[in-house]
Amino acid sequence: MDFVIWIIILLLFLASFASLIFPIIPGPLVLWLGFLAYYFFINNAGLSLIFWIAMVLLTILLIVSDIIANSYFVKKYGGSKWGERAAAIGVIAGSFIFPPFGIVLVPFVIVLIVELLQKRSAEEAGKAALGSLFGFLSGSAAKVLIQSFMIVWFFIEVWIS
Repeated sequence: MDFVIWIIILLLFLASFASLIFPIIPGPLVLWLGFLAYYFFINNAGLSLIFWIAMVLLTILLIVSDIIANSYFVKKYGGSKWGERAAAIGVIAGSFIFPPFGIVLVPFVIVLIVELLQKRSAEEAGKAALGSLFGFLSGSAAKVLIQSFMIVWFFIEVWIS
């Protein structure tokens, strides 16, 4: 039975990385399902209190990292508040439109259109749209690092218990 649970845990961890391409998959939730599967079905004493507190804090950072990165880069490249919002909406819409490429292309196009509708020059709109691309890429990189750290910490906790 433990073997099956371990397979499920590993699949959940892999699915958390799939959430980078398909945002419809709730990456942090999927990670937590893996942690909880271990806790409830394999060893309910194997994960320390420090682990659980750290996972809560890292989960918050994981959720916020995408928002911060998108907002930062759109703003840095001259985008407006509407451009920032458009980038966030574009990431969600892009996961349904031509996945996995839509998650990059749709926010870029939406930010470009929104900025042009606000009477910005084509160059300014293009820079803001490029900022949404950099925001997505940097947010994704942060997610990979944070999720990897969480998973490695989990396996260290399991190994030492």
